[in-house]
Amino acid sequence: MRIAIVINTSWNIYNFRMGLIRSFLADNHEVYAVAPCDGYEMRLTELGCRHYPVSLDNKGSNPLNDLRYTWELYKTYRRIRPDVVLHFTIKPNLYGTLAAKLLGIPIINNVSGLGTVFLRENRSSQVARFLYRQLFRFPDRVFFQNRDDLGYFIQNGLVKATITDVLPGSGVNVSYFKPEPFRRNEPFVFLLAARLIQDKGIQEYAEAARLVKAQCPNVCFRMVGFKDDSPFGIGEAELRQWTDDQLIEYKGSTDDIRTALIGADCVVLPSYREGTPRSLLEAAAMGKPLIATNVPGCIEVVDHEVNGYLCEARNAPDLARQMMRMLALDDASLATMGVASRHKVETKFDEILVIRKYRDTIAQVLQQDIARPVQDPVPAE
Repeated sequence: MRIAIVINTSWNIYNFRMGLIRSFLADNHEVYAVAPCDGYEMRLTELGCRHYPVSLDNKGSNPLNDLRYTWELYKTYRRIRPDVVLHFTIKPNLYGTLAAKLLGIPIINNVSGLGTVFLRENRSSQVARFLYRQLFRFPDRVFFQNRDDLGYFIQNGLVKATITDVLPGSGVNVSYFKPEPFRRNEPFVFLLAARLIQDKGIQEYAEAARLVKAQCPNVCFRMVGFKDDSPFGIGEAELRQWTDDQLIEYKGSTDDIRTALIGADCVVLPSYREGTPRSLLEAAAMGKPLIATNVPGCIEVVDHEVNGYLCEARNAPDLARQMMRMLALDDASLATMGVASRHKVETKFDEILVIRKYRDTIAQVLQQDIARPVQDPVPAE
């Protein structure tokens, strides 16, 4: 079988879909990674994929660029003739659906979160809803990562309930992400691992750090993640001010988050909304207590006062209060929260569960495709 995986970056495919790719390859399927070149295409080919580069303007909304991207996807799909295509992230979900529909290819889409475009009511969000409403008539299946996002799409008429389902995020390899023996750091270390955009609650994290340090000066606040040059990215001047004020230790980006997680006592994500946050899943798999906002996505991972604490979104003082609660825990209570985190991931978010769901769904979709009226085959280029 030929399976195309289409995402906005090759980095994303390599870091978040590696387990899925390996399972497909182990089943002797051909896997095609369709994404822009960003330095990770060689790693994908070494893994066993066939990489097909496309040009994608991730940040912009120029209709000519989006039309060009759709045409590139159309030509790529016509060339490789996949039996099924899996789309992830907003532009592949929308424009990849159009390209695949024109070629009669079965489609499985994945809405991993509503993203920045839905957090603000503006022209972009109106256009996005219009495109979803028009193009999400065509997929054979649409996966969501939490029921809040699924409910939003159904209530707003963006997708038919009959073709939807819920996945536990992208899943976590619990053998790769595993706990170290408990050790409390001195000083205590909070860690935020996320792309540096406002919607991840980066500014609230910095302000909460200021409030906590006023009472506990020695507490360490670390941050790991890619910088973002979008209008909602954290600017260089602001980031430099936090480091100059010794509020935040910014460690840059990394391909192996485990080292940063091992050195943390608690992982924090003050995001405004998520699908199912990968950073929290990985931290939980490594037995870390968590602090996150009481919003869709985060509440899938954090059980308040069981494996962490929930705080109000966009509320730095409340985030600081939950951090102070975490600091006040004794070692036994801190360790117990970490054990609860690990247990939650093992029982609900193990990557094996996600892979099994994809296998079953692909089989169902292809069986439905066989039952459809026969169309004239599309010639390969």
